Amino acid sequence: METQNFNYQDPVEIQNVSSEVMSKTFTAKVFSWMFAGLGITGFVSYLFAATPSLIGSLITPTGMSPLGWIVMFAPVVLVLIMGAALNKLSYPAMIGVFVLFSALMGMSLSFIFLAYTASSIFTIFLIAAAMFGAMAVIGYTTHTDLTKFGSLMFMLLIGIIIAQLVNMFIHSASFNYMLSFLCVAVFTGLTAYDVQKIKRIGAQLNADGSTTGKLAIYAALSIYLDFINLFLALLRIFGNRR
Repeated sequence: METQNFNYQDPVEIQNVSSEVMSKTFTAKVFSWMFAGLGITGFVSYLFAATPSLIGSLITPTGMSPLGWIVMFAPVVLVLIMGAALNKLSYPAMIGVFVLFSALMGMSLSFIFLAYTASSIFTIFLIAAAMFGAMAVIGYTTHTDLTKFGSLMFMLLIGIIIAQLVNMFIHSASFNYMLSFLCVAVFTGLTAYDVQKIKRIGAQLNADGSTTGKLAIYAALSIYLDFINLFLALLRIFGNRR
């Protein structure tokens, strides 16, 4: 008598496979937005640095122009808006804010071309990309829970921000140099933590496309900031000034 073979799959196994697929899809979307943001920032930054009239609209012989001050602080405001109004903003609005944020960051980062050599900027960008990529892989593949580690890194980040505010008054070059090393350590660690968090968020998603899209943009913002701050810290340490 011929027997029939039924391919039985445990519902838990099916759920695990589905969660893994959703996690990979969400993580890929997050990194796509991050790369898009970096692309916009890089293009705008180089455009302003290479165009005297544009860079001249941000800085004058006597100091920062009114537009320059707006460009410096506007990205902080936009980060707060994206975080506070995540549920209220529509998906297209979230995209618009993220694109505007990336462009403003490019305008503010155009100043680094005035302070450092182009070859130095390019070399350190590659180093930062390699460090970021390595920590992203570690964060995605490790089975160790990085929650407590991430909390420690966040507390250190708060300390760095306070220390930088204090240094605005004491103007200590050596203190700023030391803080740059601490920034490298903190944002390297935060990269692994944030990527693991993104992976876990993706595995738990059960939302519509619009909500998932907004979450992906907001998550992309976090790792975008990790990378930019890591790059700037390395540039302050190893960059060749003009």
